[in-house]
Amino acid sequence: MKTILVTGASSGFGKATALLFAQNGWKVIAWARRLSNMESWRSELKEEEQKNVHLAEVDVRDLAQVEAAFSALPKAFCHVDVLLNNAGLAAGKDPVHQGNLDDWERMIDTNLKGLLYVTRTVSPGMVTRGTGHIINIGSIAGKEPYPDGNVYNATKFGVDGLTTGMRMDLAKYGIKVSQICPGMVDTEFSQVRFHGDTDKAKAVYHQMTPMVAGDIADLIWYMIQAPKHVNLADVLILPTEQASATIVTRKG
Repeated sequence: MKTILVTGASSGFGKATALLFAQNGWKVIAWARRLSNMESWRSELKEEEQKNVHLAEVDVRDLAQVEAAFSALPKAFCHVDVLLNNAGLAAGKDPVHQGNLDDWERMIDTNLKGLLYVTRTVSPGMVTRGTGHIINIGSIAGKEPYPDGNVYNATKFGVDGLTTGMRMDLAKYGIKVSQICPGMVDTEFSQVRFHGDTDKAKAVYHQMTPMVAGDIADLIWYMIQAPKHVNLADVLILPTEQASATIVTRKG
């Protein structure tokens, strides 16, 4: 039985991926700040599946928490086959001269430093075993910037660069490193970005059909099924009505 470690597993892509893998016979290590959310979705699983899900309250911005949670893993969960670096967020959408510094810090600390902390903690075991797959959640915003997305864009361009660099470092050890760059997906993402403003969040997807978290989970499942000699290294996934970061066909 293989093991996946999912960060940001309390909602969105992380929750959908954790559920999908658990339902398909994997052991799942789920990390997030909101433990109660993870306990809630775990309760949806069959009893036998629940036993194969290990939850921990972890803020990836805190290296000590990351290291402690990894060290505390039960023996049955110690060998991580797949790492999904999913924890991340966009906070605010303002021109650079009006940006909120706290928002900037949260994005940099989570999207970049958190990804690095978890990867640095988990990847040595993969190197020792000579196998593993690291999947980083990037964004279309890491391929083409858009107005008022400055710091979020920068963090996702950073994930893009890190993914390539990590692949260069780890390929010789038999480790796959991949990136998924989603476009518009209807999750908590926009509510977080707009600090709980539901009207602004809904407007993002007005008169178009966005993807849902399960679409990304299905892609992750597909990626890890590839033969050993195949790595889907960089996948841009968009809703049909989205042509670029700034061009969306809206019906109405």
